[in-house]
Amino acid sequence: MFEFLWPFMALLLPLPLLARLFWPRFIRPGQEVPTEGHRTTLLHPALVRLETSFKTHRPRTAIAGKLQALLLTLFWIALTLTAMRPQLLEPYTEIKSEGYDLMLSIDTSRSMTALDFSSEGRPVSRMAVVKGVMGKFIENRAGDRVGLVIFGNQAFVQAPLTLDLRAARQILDQIEPGMAGNATAMGDAIGLSVKKLRERPEGSRVLLLVTDGENTAGLIPPMDAARLARREGVRIYAIGVGSNQKEVLIRGSDGQYHSESDIGLNEAMLRHIAESTGGSYFRATNTSALEEISERINALEKTEADSHTVLIPHPLYRWPLAVALLLLLLLGLFPEGRMRLPESGWGTKSRA
Repeated sequence: MFEFLWPFMALLLPLPLLARLFWPRFIRPGQEVPTEGHRTTLLHPALVRLETSFKTHRPRTAIAGKLQALLLTLFWIALTLTAMRPQLLEPYTEIKSEGYDLMLSIDTSRSMTALDFSSEGRPVSRMAVVKGVMGKFIENRAGDRVGLVIFGNQAFVQAPLTLDLRAARQILDQIEPGMAGNATAMGDAIGLSVKKLRERPEGSRVLLLVTDGENTAGLIPPMDAARLARREGVRIYAIGVGSNQKEVLIRGSDGQYHSESDIGLNEAMLRHIAESTGGSYFRATNTSALEEISERINALEKTEADSHTVLIPHPLYRWPLAVALLLLLLLGLFPEGRMRLPESGWGTKSRA
């Protein structure tokens, strides 16, 4: 869609013509303007020969004058178009659909590097399991809004609620253990997620809490955060990650894996948090847990997404401005075509 931001500037187009018609005529002091009936004519004995001698320079001057007048006209039109601010409007439409508001809260503490899972006979970390399971979950949530919160020593919004599932999946793939600290601020993560979800309509606010340990940091106790979630109508589905082994290989600050004692999951607390808000607790050991979570969420009431169209402007004034500069350059190439004023001023004509 094309339009002018300031179309009223088109009123400037006839300005040079009006100036030519109504600009006052200047007369040099002491000069009289000949009136009608009092004209003086100079007779020359060889008028035809005199006229022929002057005709040798007229064609070139006349052509240059017409060319310059054309360039000046185009120059003024280009400047006027620039002042009118042309722009191309690109419509951006958010499709109206029904879906859920899903916030994924992922634990990124150092213990998520533990190698207590295996894939095709090779050990894999807990974070790899989370990315695999939750990545597939995101891909199957067409029409839903998905956001991402990470927590370690503190909780941070990594991705706001969005319908762009591809972008949410890419952000999930970039998460690394320790990026938010080595502790586990579970209560803060629940509180931050609830704060973002309560901005959405009631009925489909869902929080998926993924963690592998107990609350060891933060300002909000997990149970207080769960009561806040229940009051705001947010269902929490807690997903526990870990194999319950007493000794696991965890990556240290030197980048090497060392055998350390695992504090293990506090499944009783996670189950209480989930059930107190109307949700459930699962273990992320295989895809069956993912399928069960999807079925539970599908049973909830959907909310309707907002639908509106926004026109994004792309300014085009540079093009007529560039044409005006080019015409100005061409005008400099024809200086002999400029209309020079006679010494007597405008409006007087030399007569032979």
